[in-house]
Amino acid sequence: MAHYFFTSESVTEGHPDKICDQISDAVLDAVLRDDPTGACCCEVFTTTGMVVVGGEITTSTYVDITKIVRSVLKNIGYTKPEYGIDWQSCSVMNVIDEQSSEISQGEKHDQGDHKAHGAGDQGMMFGFACDETPELMPLPIMLAHGLTRKLAEVRKSGECDFLRPDGKSQVTIEYSEDGKPLRVDTVVIAAQHHAEIKPADLRIHIIEKVIKPVCFEYIDENTRFLINETGVFIKGGPHVDTGLTGRKIIVDTYGGMGRHGGGAFSGKVPNKQDRSGAYMARYIAKHIVAAGYANKCEIQLSYAIGFPEPVSIHVDAFGTGNVDHHVLEAAIRKTFDMTPAGIIKELDLLRPIYAATASYGHFGRAEFPWEQMKKVDELRVAVEECSQ
Repeated sequence: MAHYFFTSESVTEGHPDKICDQISDAVLDAVLRDDPTGACCCEVFTTTGMVVVGGEITTSTYVDITKIVRSVLKNIGYTKPEYGIDWQSCSVMNVIDEQSSEISQGEKHDQGDHKAHGAGDQGMMFGFACDETPELMPLPIMLAHGLTRKLAEVRKSGECDFLRPDGKSQVTIEYSEDGKPLRVDTVVIAAQHHAEIKPADLRIHIIEKVIKPVCFEYIDENTRFLINETGVFIKGGPHVDTGLTGRKIIVDTYGGMGRHGGGAFSGKVPNKQDRSGAYMARYIAKHIVAAGYANKCEIQLSYAIGFPEPVSIHVDAFGTGNVDHHVLEAAIRKTFDMTPAGIIKELDLLRPIYAATASYGHFGRAEFPWEQMKKVDELRVAVEECSQ
């Protein structure tokens, strides 16, 4: 196999879709803060000067939707109308309904056909891990997230005070014949900015204060920097692009390396398997790589609504594994409780931790419980037992 190239992208917290994800998860956190058993599926839409919050929520607590929306916009940095939306003057429309009683019945352990906590929906979820980075994540998405996070950091600190909240990054990595990352081939940055900054000056600032600090280890003399290639990026945010919750599912996960089940995360309470099932699949995949059973691993879990156990488990080590996949699947069942209740307990998910996940990726960040590796030794014992 010859050298090949792989590209991943990220978007800043001020991107319209990410505005929506952050509001959705801020609403979820507000529910869980006072009502851990509350039901929440919150969807958000934004366009010029407007935010619409909808979905299904059933809770015993009061959630001030308008206050949450304005707080999220202010924290991102949408403080002036010319940025695309303004936290003080934008209109907020609340069209939230209660959750369907039929869905609720299937999720509760004392209702429905099963006496265990059932899955909140059907579907399949994927988790992925590889040994390219210390976080056991693909390098392209980790660098892409690093760049968008750096754009926000230098904007908010005033170091690059000409920047505005909207923006994107994209990183192309050249890989060797054996799949090892060698170098950054191309970095693409689209950064919203004030009208006063000259394109040449913006380019210098972005290269020196954003790209080099993040990508220095992999940059060489042939690396290309493509920065605001349309010339200028003054108008941005919801003013030029509508935003929707759940539209950046590849940014949220592995940057396209590894498959995706199709379900978005933000705004969904943890008994929705789109979210918690994907977190558990990542947790398991990371354990397998950390335990040394594969250099790269993908886990698929699938669920049926109202049914507690996963319908199927599939392990793919992409030819890098040293244990039969049937053994790994059996060991996974012995080591990890993959029922909705088991996932929630293992990862301690019924608490307000989700707003932080809604920008810069849900994986590869040590602060999240699904990134911890507490069961490596237990998994090794299970593999030994299942190998006999």
